[in-house]
Amino acid sequence: MPTKPHDQFAKQFLKELLSPLGEVSTNQEVTDETRFVDVLFSATPNSTADAETLGLLGRIAFLNTTLLEPFRNQPSRTEVRSCLQKLFTVIADAQRQANREDTTIAEENLARLWILSPTASKTLLKTFDAKLDLANWQSGVYFLAEGLRAAIVAINQLPATPDTLWFRLLGRGKVQQLAVSELVALPKENRLRRNVLEIIYKWRISVMAQPELTQDDEELIMNLTQAYEEARAAAVLEGVEQGVQLERRQVVENLLRFRFGEVDDELATVVNGLLQLSPEEFTPLCLSLSREELVVRFTH
Repeated sequence: MPTKPHDQFAKQFLKELLSPLGEVSTNQEVTDETRFVDVLFSATPNSTADAETLGLLGRIAFLNTTLLEPFRNQPSRTEVRSCLQKLFTVIADAQRQANREDTTIAEENLARLWILSPTASKTLLKTFDAKLDLANWQSGVYFLAEGLRAAIVAINQLPATPDTLWFRLLGRGKVQQLAVSELVALPKENRLRRNVLEIIYKWRISVMAQPELTQDDEELIMNLTQAYEEARAAAVLEGVEQGVQLERRQVVENLLRFRFGEVDDELATVVNGLLQLSPEEFTPLCLSLSREELVVRFTH
């Protein structure tokens, strides 16, 4: 199952934030026709206090079993319906399990779906009768009809507060750029800051090895540049550059295998030279230069 760069980042990011609080599954297969929930979360007991550090994300996660479906672009009607179908399958599975155990699940304890979208047009919201609940929730959180147990989070409409930071990091354009600046400005001893920066650092290195990037992918890379540079500096200071260097070596070797089938002794002498360059520099060289050009350039 192919993974787009934004999907890869969003799943790793949400898993990192939620793992200390409960059980997190990514690409969780659900029954019926095979479908995959991007992030499925179930809280563990006695972790409610830790949820406060996640603000709005923590509040959502602790309502009940949570399906999180992040989108890089506003989802279509079909994509929203697909998300709802996954939710209904999860609920049906839970109810069947309860029947086998001769128990019942209260309506308020059934799973809930949260569609995370950078924007939400009036047309999309009207189509699904999604409405604000400002008496209980902040702006940007639109609830579908009560029985559907679903909501659309319009990230660009969320207030720019610490409470919404972790969602705004999944936004677009200036919304995401501002959130990245806020992330970098957090105290250096902040655990979430450190862990998220490390995710961005490793993700950036791996995604740059992909032979083709879309305009959306390039925008995401640009928006996360400040966090990447901060994480890279921290990696050098904290002595983890060695581990990342190993990952970069693996990326370079994989690129060479992709081009030439294997990394023999001659190509192995090229690897060290390529590692002196940034991923942005060595990736196009690996994909464009011939074997002879690489050998001449990096062994003489």
